[in-house]
Amino acid sequence: MKKNYILLLFAILAVTLGACANANSATNTISEVELTDREKAILSTTAEESFVFDFDIGDGQKKITVWVEKYETGKLVDDLSHITTQVEQNGSIIFTSPENFNEKQKNFTIGIENNGSTSSINGFDENADGLADMSRVWSTIQGTKTWSEGKVTLASICYSNDEHGVSELSSEFLNDVAGHMDELKQYDVAYLLKATFTD
Repeated sequence: MKKNYILLLFAILAVTLGACANANSATNTISEVELTDREKAILSTTAEESFVFDFDIGDGQKKITVWVEKYETGKLVDDLSHITTQVEQNGSIIFTSPENFNEKQKNFTIGIENNGSTSSINGFDENADGLADMSRVWSTIQGTKTWSEGKVTLASICYSNDEHGVSELSSEFLNDVAGHMDELKQYDVAYLLKATFTD
């Protein structure tokens, strides 16, 4: 029942976000969507964190792959929730992390909207014990990014057990992840949402 509810929310968002994606004029770009209050309310009913991005690939077809990487104190430990699908022209990526009822597991849902249809996958990190007791920060890309260079890091969710709280990643991190990987060492757990387009 919960899975059907999430898919229904994706369908509603796909319809409301379709106009945003069609408004894109630049090609080979991806950017965060500024959600309306109504869209934020829809997502907040099932998700602790949610991010929505519009992409434009221009003419032709490409494959898009979206996934989550998990890091522990700066070291990559797992790839989670992979989804790959064919896309044309423009569309949206919808990411949600539903509220956890199982404290040892963190759930993810990734949806890709394109041409009026939505593909989605539900995944989870089964080694997420203790996250509920940690401080949490998140960030997303600012402005519009080109993905022609390969992988694009779209968002981060970071957790820390530090008794003094947790600080956010620098504003440069998502623009140059490779050059700022040391920043992830300050977090016990970090999840990075990534995407890539291929011919």
